[in-house]
This record gives sequence, C-alpha cells and structure tokens, in this order.
Amino acid sequence: MRSPQHVRTSQHSDRHTEQHSTERVGPTVPECVTVPFGTTDPASTADPVSTNAPVSTADPVGATASAVPSRKLSVALACADADWPYEDWPAPDDPYVGRALPVSPPYRALRESPLEGAVDVVVLRCQDPAVAFPELLRAMGAMSAPVVVVSPRRDCETVVEVFRGGAGYLVDGDYCITMLSSAVMAAAVGHAYLSPTACTALREAAARMPRGGEATERMRALLSPREREIMELLATGLGAQEIGVRLGLSEKTVRNNLSNIYAKLDARGSTEAVLKWLGAALPIRV
Repeated sequence: MRSPQHVRTSQHSDRHTEQHSTERVGPTVPECVTVPFGTTDPASTADPVSTNAPVSTADPVGATASAVPSRKLSVALACADADWPYEDWPAPDDPYVGRALPVSPPYRALRESPLEGAVDVVVLRCQDPAVAFPELLRAMGAMSAPVVVVSPRRDCETVVEVFRGGAGYLVDGDYCITMLSSAVMAAAVGHAYLSPTACTALREAAARMPRGGEATERMRALLSPREREIMELLATGLGAQEIGVRLGLSEKTVRNNLSNIYAKLDARGSTEAVLKWLGAALPIRV
C-alpha cells in the first residue's frame, strides 16, 4: 500500500457496519469501545464490551458525551511511509472526519505549519506501541490533540499501557473504516474507543489486578440498588438492550441509568465504569 502523499478526502465510503458503542454522541457516536468484554458495548446493543464490546467499549468505555463538533474533524495520520492501508479514508460522505494529513516519524511536523493548530485527533499506526506511542507523545509536547492507536499488537500489557496513556486502541483486522471514524469522533469528545479484541485484553488485565477493597465498596455504595444491578450485568459484557430484557426495563431506561452511573462514578464510559466497578480502574491521562 502506498502511504498518503497528500491530504486525503477519500473517494468512496466504507460500507461496513459501524461498530456499536455504549454512548453515542449526536448522530450515534460510540462513546468508546471501552470495557474489555467482547464485541458489543454493555451500555448499548452495539457496545464493544464483553462478548459484545466495551471506555467508550464501544459504549469503547460509554457516558453522556460532549456535543458533537460543528465541523468535520482533521486527523493527522502518524505512521511510516507506505504503512497506511486505507488510501481512500475518509470518504467524502464520512459523517465525522473531513481530512487526513500524513505525518512521518519522528512526527515533529505536528508542531510545525501547516499542521500546528490544525489537527483535532492523531491516529498512530505502528507495529509496537510500547516504542511508537511514547515517541509520538514526546513529539506532540504540549499539543492537546487526543490519540487513537492502530496496531497488530493485542497483548494485555500493550493495550493497558496505551489506555493508561488516554488513547483509544484498534487492533488490526478487528475494525472497519466506519469504526475508525467512530474512534476518531469518540476521541474528539473525550472518550477512548477500543475495538472488541482490545476490550477483551483490557478486561483480562483488570481481572488480574488487585481489588480496591473498602474504597471499591464505598464507590459502589454511591449507586442505587437498581444501578448496582445494571452494573453487575454491564460487567458481564451485556449491552443496554440485553440488560433491559434481563431486568424488564426499556433500553431507554437502561441508558438513562447508565448515564447516571457514569456521572456518579466519574467514568467516561462503560469501560472505565466497569473497571472502577471491578476495583481495578486504570489511571487516565487528562
């Protein structure tokens, strides 16, 4: 594949089904495929938490998201030459992303004209995030644009470190172009979108972490009995629709409860909420 040599405004749209997510902003933006559980977000039928999908689990981790930007987003593609597989992304009819600007290592161009101040989100495609992600963050310096990492690495340690750095994570072969645009949109409104495989890795890592003990119990006590029931089911990877069926509630009622839960737990979405519920919340870079 040839690397993008100029700003791309793709010529055709991806017809893949958009990844589900727990929280959707405006026109259905998955908050984050956050809570590592499967393939669909617990907060929604389409959330990538659990066997469905999880920060924003595609709910990637779901919460009430910020307002959708009034304009299409500009993305910096941080990757080596000839290492970007989607020459036609974004498509002209992409609902979130307007243009993609290529940036090669060591990414110093991010803080130089014409990119300086013109980038909303950085998409880093790399083989080893343990090396490339810190390098990118150093190059960005005080630049505040959020990051989405795309990599073939799917081990727990790699996914956890990227998530700790505040970035979304898509595993190669585990997402489509529509999901990529959703991940960018989620990052732009403050959420971390994880693909299903990344969600699973994060959940496995959380299961091995020490529990929070009394602090976790105090945090759980903030929730009402009904909200605790919902969190127990969310932590198993169920989406909002499935939770509603189990509890005899409408999907809308479940989503309203989830929004309240995220606010009480100070969580950005389903994944982060589940991690906190399990007593294994990971530090997030602001």
